[in-house]
Amino acid sequence: MVDVPDEGDVATYSRTFTEREVEQFADLSGDQGTHHEGDRPMVHGLLTATLPTKIGGDMDYVARSMEFEFRRPVYVGEEVSCESRVERVDEHDDRYEMAATFVCRNGDDEVVLEGRTEGVIFR
Repeated sequence: MVDVPDEGDVATYSRTFTEREVEQFADLSGDQGTHHEGDRPMVHGLLTATLPTKIGGDMDYVARSMEFEFRRPVYVGEEVSCESRVERVDEHDDRYEMAATFVCRNGDDEVVLEGRTEGVIFR
């Protein structure tokens, strides 16, 4: 069983997306926009959104809802760091209901993505 986080817990994850990953995501999603190609390919917003989902996956968290605000573009080769904070944990007989917020920043400390999620961790 995964340890259930406490209210106020913070988790972080960082990564740099490659051109190949953007190409693979374009093939998988069907989003073939030209801004994802060329000399400075833009990373798909939902590919960037895999940072907070990775943090949730580490907790065996199942999202019921996610809200995203894409503030700035992310480009291939740019490191992005995500910080997620647990805002609420409610215990039930068969699950823990949880709400969290997250913010992702580029190497210049600019917010590129922020949002919130609600979901469950099953017992």
